[in-house]
Amino acid sequence: MISLESKLAFLRQPSSYPDPVYRVEAIETHMSWVFLTDDHAYKLKKPVHYGPLDFRKLEARRFFCEEEVRLNRRLAPDVYLAAVPLVIDAQHHLALGGEGDAIDWLVKMRRLPAHRMLDYMIKANVAQESDMQRIAALLARFYRSCEPVRSGPDEYRRRFERDIAQNEEILCTPAFHLPARRIESHCNLQRTWLERISDLLDARVHDGRVVEGHGDLRAEHVCLENGLAIIDCLEFSRELRMVDTFDELAFLALECERLDKPEYGARLLRTYTELSGDAPDPSVIHFYQSVRACLRARIAISHLLEEQFRYSAEWPRRAMEYLQLAEAHAEAAHARLV
Repeated sequence: MISLESKLAFLRQPSSYPDPVYRVEAIETHMSWVFLTDDHAYKLKKPVHYGPLDFRKLEARRFFCEEEVRLNRRLAPDVYLAAVPLVIDAQHHLALGGEGDAIDWLVKMRRLPAHRMLDYMIKANVAQESDMQRIAALLARFYRSCEPVRSGPDEYRRRFERDIAQNEEILCTPAFHLPARRIESHCNLQRTWLERISDLLDARVHDGRVVEGHGDLRAEHVCLENGLAIIDCLEFSRELRMVDTFDELAFLALECERLDKPEYGARLLRTYTELSGDAPDPSVIHFYQSVRACLRARIAISHLLEEQFRYSAEWPRRAMEYLQLAEAHAEAAHARLV
């Protein structure tokens, strides 16, 4: 068996790639290793198991590489190029593609310019509200092409109940040293909203607003090239891609708010409403943003469970940013009930 370390060593070498490569930059994420060459990005999934994500078996990694290409071509058709096998040949040499036994699989992508990603552009103060209009227009076309998910409203609301409970349980873990009483308070506000105005959520389901969308619509996944591209959808879980269209949009608006540009998020939502005619009650949007913010706080603080991130101050800081946003939007949603 070829070890993960041997695969990583091979993929760090410029000579390992079919095109001329000057240098390779390796980036480790929570679930993958990404290798950036001059023109391409190659993503190798880690053999890990986190909740609904299970990449431990070779066939699972192949399947989800192919799914990643298929699903992401919906919003980035010229970025996702192929699922490529990592093979070992008769001479026991590794190669990307070609003859031999596949020992792993990678997603091959066109490399996107980092300075054109939305989060970078917002931080550099070069993004404009017109960019948010372009994004809203692309998403309006995309969502119109999506078939509504025919799940019942009861199950849709139960998903939020489970998310709120899991967010609260993990965020209140004593070892993380987060403000447990505050977390419990705004999680309770979320539960109150869910109980008292559940008919608004039911209407979203009945009106066909829940679709198989992107699932992780963050600013760092939006590239503002001449041809707009949105990358990195959640390929490993169809359930997590089953979202209200305004839940996804509200999440991206929340990310703009976290980056100190709430007006960009407001422009995104207004433009989408103008294009689609969809205008949910503002309390629905605040609720979605509060739950999403808690989920992002949970993901951030969970990095501390991994050895390479355990002593980083970044993840507790990021978790607190999201918790402050969660609290503000939970209170805004609740205020509309009073």
